[in-house]
Amino acid sequence: MTQQASQVRPAPRSRLRRVLPLLIAAWLVLEIWLLTVVAGAAGWFTVLVLLVAGAFLGGSLIKRAGLKAFSAVVAQSRDPESQQPRTGTSLTVLAGLLLILPGFLSDLVGLTLLLPPTRAMWRALGRRFARTALRSTARPGAGHFADAMRIQEQLRIHRPDGKVVQGEVVDPRTGPTGPDTDYRPPITG
Repeated sequence: MTQQASQVRPAPRSRLRRVLPLLIAAWLVLEIWLLTVVAGAAGWFTVLVLLVAGAFLGGSLIKRAGLKAFSAVVAQSRDPESQQPRTGTSLTVLAGLLLILPGFLSDLVGLTLLLPPTRAMWRALGRRFARTALRSTARPGAGHFADAMRIQEQLRIHRPDGKVVQGEVVDPRTGPTGPDTDYRPPITG
């Protein structure tokens, strides 16, 4: 029994799961160091004003992106056949969240998410990350994130116009299957 227990090894952790805590700790140390450098040059009151201004700007960005997405959903519900352009609110919300976080490095990254040239770069990086994540889902035992990505891709069916339609494929010879799909002749009395 003890021999079997010693032979069972836990699944190896991915490289990202090993490095992520170190990256977060390095990010926090860098943020604190930048705060002290700017406070030494401009004063603590200036740092406090900049952090509060960043939080207000981030909150207003998130509010504006939410209103834009909500108005797009309302317009789509009024006229389902109309081709509504994509709102692109996800990067704006992420930029707002980074601006709300205290620190100048997160503010800098958040501001780059708002500028058009760097926004295109962030979109390309996001697409590349999504492709890599989807490729990692092909491995058996890839983990919970991989399972969630695989399920999400299996649930989506894309129409040629780009809309996502939830549905089920039904064989026309056998018809739909389910608990109450059998034909019952009408009861005559």
